[in-house]
Amino acid sequence: MSTESAVSTLQRWIDAASRIVFFGGAGVSTESGIPDFRSQDGLYHQQFDVPPEEILSHHYYMRHTADFYRFYRNKMICLTAKPNAAHQKLAELERAGKLSAVITQNIDGLHQLAGSRRVLELHGSVHRNYCTACHALYGAEWIMQQSSGVPHCPKCGAQIKPDVVLYEESLPQDVLSAAVDEIGQADLMIVGGTSLTVYPAAGLLRFFDGDHLVLMNRDATNMDNQADLCIRQPIGQVLGAIQVSGEI
Repeated sequence: MSTESAVSTLQRWIDAASRIVFFGGAGVSTESGIPDFRSQDGLYHQQFDVPPEEILSHHYYMRHTADFYRFYRNKMICLTAKPNAAHQKLAELERAGKLSAVITQNIDGLHQLAGSRRVLELHGSVHRNYCTACHALYGAEWIMQQSSGVPHCPKCGAQIKPDVVLYEESLPQDVLSAAVDEIGQADLMIVGGTSLTVYPAAGLLRFFDGDHLVLMNRDATNMDNQADLCIRQPIGQVLGAIQVSGEI
């Protein structure tokens, strides 16, 4: 199917839908200049002394906290990134009463920056960093201002931890439950920019029982044969071509 035909089909399904859920991964933000993880140019293919998967694990954070924070500041926080056409269109669909939720594996906060209100962050956010003792919250800008080493709470002196789900840590149960509810009620589910290899997040698709499942990803996924439509073009390009009417 040509890109034009795929966009036309997606437009028709969006027009007919009353409750859309978008489930996205790192590929949603690549057009904003934030690298993904598993593609050929992604973070996991870059050369580091310690593999990123190891650095982003709970045990590495606990044992090598300063090294974790060096990587976190340099590679995980990107304050100059701006929402792209995909983020903007999803916010527009929400305002029009079409889209009920964005479920994201991303931690960059770009959906909220674009204006989306119902964003379920499965893996947390770099914009929330909390004191492990008094639970005071600090933004990503504050973390970057602490130019090196492990940041400590100016109120009580305890160590600050990013509100980001690391490998070996569980997803937040309240967010996971809300995502299952949203997916179960959706009549159209659009999945974009994710390889669908990270569980339990990827397993959320099994709760969808609506009319149409759309997968938008640069590479093939193991769920392609279950989708009603697969699109290989950039997500921002595809969603940017969608027309939205009737903002409320």
